[in-house]
Amino acid sequence: MMQQLRDKTKAIILVAILAFVALMVLEWGMDLTGRSSAQLTGGELGRVNGEPITFEQWRSVYQNLYSQRQAESSEPITSAEAREIEDAAWEQLVMQTLIRQELRRRGITVTRDEIVQAVRFAPPPEFYENEMFQTDGQFDFQKYHEFLASPVVNDQLLLQLEAYYRERIPQGKLMQQLAAGTYVPDGELWRLWRDQHDSVRVRYLAIDPSVAVPDEAVSVSASEIEAYYRTNRKQFERPGRAVVRILALSKAPTAADTAAALERARAVRQEILDGADFAEVARRESADSGSAARGGDLGTFRRNQLIGPFDEAVWSLPIGRVSEPVQTVFGFHLIRVDRRDADSAAAHHILIPIERTSESELALLETADSLEALGQRLSLEQAAQALGLPAPRQITLNEELPFDPSLGQRLVEGAEWAFGEASPGEVSPLFETSTAFYMLELVERTPAGVLSLEEATPTIRARLVAQKKLERARTSAQELVDLIRAGRSLQEVAEAAGLEVLEAGPFTRTSYVPGLGRANAAIGTAFGLRPGQTSGLVEVDGLLYIIEVLERRDADRAQFEEQKEFLRARLTAGLEQERVRRFLADLRSRARIRDNREAVLRSADAATL
Repeated sequence: MMQQLRDKTKAIILVAILAFVALMVLEWGMDLTGRSSAQLTGGELGRVNGEPITFEQWRSVYQNLYSQRQAESSEPITSAEAREIEDAAWEQLVMQTLIRQELRRRGITVTRDEIVQAVRFAPPPEFYENEMFQTDGQFDFQKYHEFLASPVVNDQLLLQLEAYYRERIPQGKLMQQLAAGTYVPDGELWRLWRDQHDSVRVRYLAIDPSVAVPDEAVSVSASEIEAYYRTNRKQFERPGRAVVRILALSKAPTAADTAAALERARAVRQEILDGADFAEVARRESADSGSAARGGDLGTFRRNQLIGPFDEAVWSLPIGRVSEPVQTVFGFHLIRVDRRDADSAAAHHILIPIERTSESELALLETADSLEALGQRLSLEQAAQALGLPAPRQITLNEELPFDPSLGQRLVEGAEWAFGEASPGEVSPLFETSTAFYMLELVERTPAGVLSLEEATPTIRARLVAQKKLERARTSAQELVDLIRAGRSLQEVAEAAGLEVLEAGPFTRTSYVPGLGRANAAIGTAFGLRPGQTSGLVEVDGLLYIIEVLERRDADRAQFEEQKEFLRARLTAGLEQERVRRFLADLRSRARIRDNREAVLRSADAATL
């Protein structure tokens, strides 16, 4: 055991440091912000209720979040994502500061005995997940306590543990105070249970006024349109718009990259055919990290469970033979089927991803650099011609949601430029998203404002037509209700009116019901009727319904009593979390927060140029 402890202590300390770094102010040898620490060390980025937040604190949290984001994605972090991380680091420090201030205000502290007890009996989550402390896949407190008592545990780890609990225990006490008194009574539990377990089956008529009433049956005058516009001008406020030309360089793999991936897949297949062990090659080559660790083993899966081309290959490939490369959206697969029956199969695979080669990546970056340089003196169209690129596209950016469907992303930085100080004809710097580099040329910009009457007229006309059709349809539908109340059946009324009787259910109050929707007046009406009873006219989102209940089943009270405490615990936990969330949001809204990041960091950026 001692030898095992010595072998693994360094790894444990590393895990601890990674887990606690967000709580510590550490010196880093590499500044991921790209800013000179000499320029900013000790400087303030802002204050929270008069308490300073320093650059060093912010940099430590930023670097931790940056590293986490890098570990979660194989793609490089874009400038837009880096800015999101900067904001997240600031918000984290603001909330930590507010919580510390609230702890002081409430006099919440932690004793050394509480820390000792927590270290012994409530290890951090990272320790629970470490195999060194597990027996048969379960956390083993005896192994953990032996580790803490061993001479290989140094002061560094103990200090890190102490810092962790000195921060977390008071926070836990605060959360307990905030959540205290949260309780869900039996009556509320029973109501929620019934919402999920009472059920009904119905038949109904659905009347769509836009179809039931012909267009020629209604008319809208110019005076009606003008009156609507005067009364509802606020509805026609619009965000700023910018018409821009965009030239984008996609980061997606090229045809040459696809060919290179195919060539690599064929080479890997040949290596296996020449005698290499499939599992060893999978561990070395496969981009599917989950199965690669198991030598490419996918386990057992059912027919049609996996993506189309892969599934087809599995059910056509001879057992034990390595397939030719099979292309899917994930890349090229080399598949070996180990066993197969009519409905299930077991197989191994190696995934060779289709990604940019280093040469392709370098060529893209060089083109991006050239585009940015040309954009400083040429129009986008001229720059595109000089580089042999497709002509720029013209798009309109919405200031509130600057989304480009072609890229499938929001152009956050581009929008800030376009709606900032840019002038028509000006070309932007080079911006980057996770899928592309892009530059913009401003054509024109329209500030936020109110649509003119002329611009708003088509929308107003459509609304007024819909209103008038609804009024006419409502009158006709009420006549059907009156016939039913006079003794006619729903089916008879439907046939006379040329309508189809539809059925739905069984469904609960919380179900989404095709044709009826979710949690609306139609659903509520259905649960307010007895079997055989028919509703009056029900209106939901411009549609009209007449509903008849065919069958109803009430929730099982005995089953509720069995599940009641579990349900109470689950709902209480959710209410406690919501109470804490609201408290923290209120704490932040009332705080005096001075954010000087823009000025301070811009000054640091200038100092590095």
